[in-house]
Amino acid sequence: MGWRPRRWRPRQWRPQPSDRFYRFIVRTGLALRWLFRIRVLITGQEHLPHPGPAVASPQYASPLKVSARGPSRTVVPGQGAVIAITHFGYLDFAFAEMLLWWNNRAQLRFLITQGAADHWFAGPAVSAAGHVVVGYGSGTHAYDAAVARLKEGEYIGILPEAGVSRSFMVRECKTGAVRMAAEAAVPIIPVSVWGAHRLMTRHHAFSPWRAWRAPVRIHVGEPLLPGSLPDPADDAQPATARLARTLQDGIDVGIADFPLNPAPGAWWMPAGRGGGAPTEEERRRLDEADGPRRAGARRR
Repeated sequence: MGWRPRRWRPRQWRPQPSDRFYRFIVRTGLALRWLFRIRVLITGQEHLPHPGPAVASPQYASPLKVSARGPSRTVVPGQGAVIAITHFGYLDFAFAEMLLWWNNRAQLRFLITQGAADHWFAGPAVSAAGHVVVGYGSGTHAYDAAVARLKEGEYIGILPEAGVSRSFMVRECKTGAVRMAAEAAVPIIPVSVWGAHRLMTRHHAFSPWRAWRAPVRIHVGEPLLPGSLPDPADDAQPATARLARTLQDGIDVGIADFPLNPAPGAWWMPAGRGGGAPTEEERRRLDEADGPRRAGARRR
């Protein structure tokens, strides 16, 4: 056999989770928000974990002068939470992350696919931010790791729809959020984000024109408390359906007083509200054509 040179691969650097790095990410997000003058309008903040001494907020709380300096929230065992977030666009998670930072300087950990963790550029950032990696296969290890983090007092961010809902209505949710919260005995806090999908979502790339002074509505729904969740060994579907309804109720609240008046047939509005998004029937057909949603798959 002839000699063949080995293919060079960059060394995988995996830094330890860093509070300083997380605050750098927060500063970057706040800077981009300031650059495009994005207006974040928040309701339901009373349902968030208690932030400690704070100034009372108006109906629309938009903390414009939040600093990323100073340490993050101290993690206290027994004070964790699952943060369940709607998934209509690619930036919904970032606004939820900002929301938790504004509330009590909390670091929000997400379940990240192994593919992203293995990327030469994104991988070190995933590691430094302390996210939970969902390995190829069943994702059981990531589930156990997330439950352990919740018991330790961390906030774990979950996108229970497991993919972008192109109808811009909350679609069927996976049971993982309910099962994790039930096993860790922590609440689920529903966070509905409306308007971030206008900035970037499937088939609609980021547009500086759309982002300029764009409004984003966030509504925090009433938490699903541990006492109302099923035993981890029982059927989690009813509680998951309740979570989906709560998330959709939050979207309805956001749509009702959204500052923009959409044109008839606007692509970013649901079909049931006169928009140009796919109907629920069309969305299901397109989802089926994409194949099953599964742990470790590439998030759509």
